[in-house]
Amino acid sequence: MAELVEGPIVVEPLLAAAARPDCGAVLLFLGTTRDRHAGRRVVGLFYEAYRPMALAALERIERHAVGLYEVAICRIVHRLGEVPPGQASVAVVVAAAHRVAAFDACRWVMDELKTSAPIWKKESYDDGSAAWIEGAKL
Repeated sequence: MAELVEGPIVVEPLLAAAARPDCGAVLLFLGTTRDRHAGRRVVGLFYEAYRPMALAALERIERHAVGLYEVAICRIVHRLGEVPPGQASVAVVVAAAHRVAAFDACRWVMDELKTSAPIWKKESYDDGSAAWIEGAKL
């Protein structure tokens, strides 16, 4: 079940929930705030979402990942509000019998999340300016 959180993402419970005896691969992906984007110094990110729509989209992505790839578990946690450089804004955990399915599912989840989840990101720069950033597969 997807989550939207206001503070730091705690990964230990996600990893513990993904541990299964039938899964030889548990993959954790953390998307963190970079301090540079398009040649500009980033001093922070701000994420905003319409919670009911965002949660529904994340849960749909989780379900589709389980159906499209041979994964037993897929969990997404996305942070809202301010996220300073170096801190995680999103966590994706997948568990699968084999690593290829886990890696493929995790990559698909991030690509899908960036392009279809109604979560908006604003970057703040060291010159005092800010800009909303469009999601993209990178």
